Amino acid sequence: MRATFHNLFNVAAFFGDRRDHAMSVVRWTLILVPMAALVGTLCAAFLWSLDAATRLRFDFPWLLYFLPVGGAAIAWLYHRTGRSVEAGNNLIVEQIHEPGGGVPLRMAPLVFAGTIATHFFGGSAGREGTAVQLGGSLASAVASLFKLDPPGIRILLMAGIAAGFGAVFGTPLAGAVFALEVLALGRIEYAGIMPALLAALVGDWTCHAWGIHHTPYHIAYVASDAGALLVEPMLLAKVAIAGVAFGLAGLAFAEANHALGGFLKRRVPYGPTRAALGGVMVIALVYIVGTRAYLGLGVWSAIPGDPTIAGFFTGPVDRWSWALKLLFTVVTLSSGFKGGEVTPLFFIGAALGNAMGWLLGAPLDLFAGLGFVAVFAGAANTPLACTIMGVELFGATHAVPIAVACFVAYICSGHNGIYLSQRIAVPKRASRAHLGAATLRDARATRSMPRPHSSTGITNEQR
Repeated sequence: MRATFHNLFNVAAFFGDRRDHAMSVVRWTLILVPMAALVGTLCAAFLWSLDAATRLRFDFPWLLYFLPVGGAAIAWLYHRTGRSVEAGNNLIVEQIHEPGGGVPLRMAPLVFAGTIATHFFGGSAGREGTAVQLGGSLASAVASLFKLDPPGIRILLMAGIAAGFGAVFGTPLAGAVFALEVLALGRIEYAGIMPALLAALVGDWTCHAWGIHHTPYHIAYVASDAGALLVEPMLLAKVAIAGVAFGLAGLAFAEANHALGGFLKRRVPYGPTRAALGGVMVIALVYIVGTRAYLGLGVWSAIPGDPTIAGFFTGPVDRWSWALKLLFTVVTLSSGFKGGEVTPLFFIGAALGNAMGWLLGAPLDLFAGLGFVAVFAGAANTPLACTIMGVELFGATHAVPIAVACFVAYICSGHNGIYLSQRIAVPKRASRAHLGAATLRDARATRSMPRPHSSTGITNEQR
């Protein structure tokens, strides 16, 4: 009799667990789908506005001369109403790690308007930051509306990032993995895997439903089956060498951005003045270089012959566009203009891949595609997401070289990155410089501290 009651209890508990699980799935679906659809709608509006602003900039070249005024206006708006959201993507990452005050809803209109203004007047910036912040701020508002507990808030914020990233780039699988991988080096937050995937898919579907289409990229190169055992290892060796360059480029971009941003904040504490100065520097760079090709996203250009991301896949060889785009973007973002780093990193990576393909005697289109995703992998410390993005964009045919390039770039970029709030869950290498560093910000601060000159522990400064 006792065994019978025990069995009945186990059966009841089993079905009770299944019922609770089903109710949880229904509840999360009812929350996530409308939230992701709203994020996808805002991303569609943002991408349409961004394209319109870019076309107007080409139609009216004199708008560039108002870049200092536009930058000052953006910075003044943030100074007056948006100081709590000025950290941008780093604020969202921090709130996922330690839910507290949440992500203010005003982040969404501020970053939307700020990014459009940046591109309208000719700043060199991206769009991922805007999409992620749109998703994060809306997810935080929904979490407050439903009074979710801290674990629920974390999951919804990850889903918001996934929806924004997936919608703005048209890569929902990469968007889902990015939201889980960007939080910490060497660790993926599997607790949010299904919500992130659902949100990324719904966000991408919604964006497409509004008639938004993403720029297609194509790698024509196909490895020959004949002699594959001799050809492929050599090709992968070249990919690994290029991966080192891609990782160092990601490191250089991140460190230059942080260093110049910190320098300008110390020298010019008032945000509007700093942004105006940045606008003047961008205009000066245009006249020094003699071209406007490195303004804006760099995805397309109305001026024939300008270097663009798509152009690096088809040739001709371009040796220095990656460095010039890096310079223009660092000056723009470090002085306070809004946007993001990822699309400029795509440009830098594709241009560097084009140059590396020429240098190594490898297919230009393949190496442009590898650089496209691998420089981002090194700068954002998200090799899995970038590998998946490469497969989504270029096809599974090139999955192996994409993975090699992304993971080599990730290792070679060190404990650096564009998102300083990333935590170090699994260090890339054992080094005294990174022991005890909880975040990339801590690691960077540790590196800037004076080191002992010898085993006595006396620093160079003390000597």
